[in-house]
Amino acid sequence: MSETVLTVVQELENKFGKALLEKAVDTRKLVKIIVDAASLVAVARFLRDNYGLDHVKAVTGVDLSRLLKKEDKIEVIYHLGSYTRPELATADIALSTKLDKKSPRMPSLIDVWPSVEFHEREVYEMFGVVFEGHPDLRRLLLPEYWSDIPPMLKEYEPPGR
Repeated sequence: MSETVLTVVQELENKFGKALLEKAVDTRKLVKIIVDAASLVAVARFLRDNYGLDHVKAVTGVDLSRLLKKEDKIEVIYHLGSYTRPELATADIALSTKLDKKSPRMPSLIDVWPSVEFHEREVYEMFGVVFEGHPDLRRLLLPEYWSDIPPMLKEYEPPGR
């Protein structure tokens, strides 16, 4: 495990305390940090400004309602990367938050990382997560006539099944 990755986690714990809800560190440079949605923008800016995590590789949505540890939540995960810090270039740092499935709303990170524009639109469309402050939250992949629930929610049943 890169010493820098461990330092990132330790500094987040020191600076954000209770806003850091969970963390998981794997020996293969994989780190997952779950924060409350209200602190997400501040944590993202801290990671960008202090550790050179300068881009988002992907944004993932996960419906947690039918997993072994059932939660009526949607998790949104930002997979972060760095082009400028070689010691972090091979690390997979995942910044995550969990949202109430009935009303999944959270702040957009587009002001922190402009590269999330299309990623957040996809999660909005597939999971119904509203990214507050996103300048162009509209359909990206589904047809205009789509009237069903978001297709990646566990409750969705494809026609004919």
